[in-house]
Amino acid sequence: MSGRQTRPRPLIGLSGRRRTGADIAGFPGSLGHLPIDLYLADYATGILAAGGLPVHLPMDADPADYAERLDGVLLSGGADLEPALYGDQPDGHGDYEPERDRLELGLLASAQERSLPVLGICRGLQVINVAAGGSLHQHVPEHARYDVDPAGHVHEVSFDPDSLLAAIHRDGPDRPGGVPRRGVNSLHHQTVDRVGDGLVVTARADDGTVEGLESRAGDLVAVQWHPEMLAGTEPVFDWLVAAAGQRAGHG
Repeated sequence: MSGRQTRPRPLIGLSGRRRTGADIAGFPGSLGHLPIDLYLADYATGILAAGGLPVHLPMDADPADYAERLDGVLLSGGADLEPALYGDQPDGHGDYEPERDRLELGLLASAQERSLPVLGICRGLQVINVAAGGSLHQHVPEHARYDVDPAGHVHEVSFDPDSLLAAIHRDGPDRPGGVPRRGVNSLHHQTVDRVGDGLVVTARADDGTVEGLESRAGDLVAVQWHPEMLAGTEPVFDWLVAAAGQRAGHG
């Protein structure tokens, strides 16, 4: 034995979706009624590449029990939140998963009670905004660019130069005046309307759309794009894992 001690990887809880076997091509027909929990593997590989250990969170447990054992949380993309959560009525364009809403809102509350770092991606940003009392534009179809390669850049976002998101992306290109920018994909049909209490808008698209939110305490970062699908190393995963490691004493 070399005697070398290896620091444990921070445990990062990863939320996902619930579907049935019938939704999966090639799944045996006799199992079509059975529930399946899933998420895009790129979320997990992003966590792994940053030095964390992804932990899939099925929807059946108490979210507070998860938070007690995790070092950080990633709220992933997916279906729309029920509009009733922000005082609105369905507009006919939504795809809702109330069971997932319950899990993620409870998980976020428990994570914040324990000062766990949280990264929200796409739907995750919207969950964070709604949990803080914010609201959403229910249908902005021009932002749902499923007609192009999800690894490609559809538009650019600008960061508040004094923000955590700007610091996370400090190695990215700058425009004249020193405001950090980066190219991103766009795979959402909902956007932030009213910003929730205690959240700061720190990234916007050129049309003014909110693309990044963070907490004043610096323990919560959310982006509207999908960094896990973009080519290369994504610094938001590095931030999440580093923050989780520091909190857990792994860093």
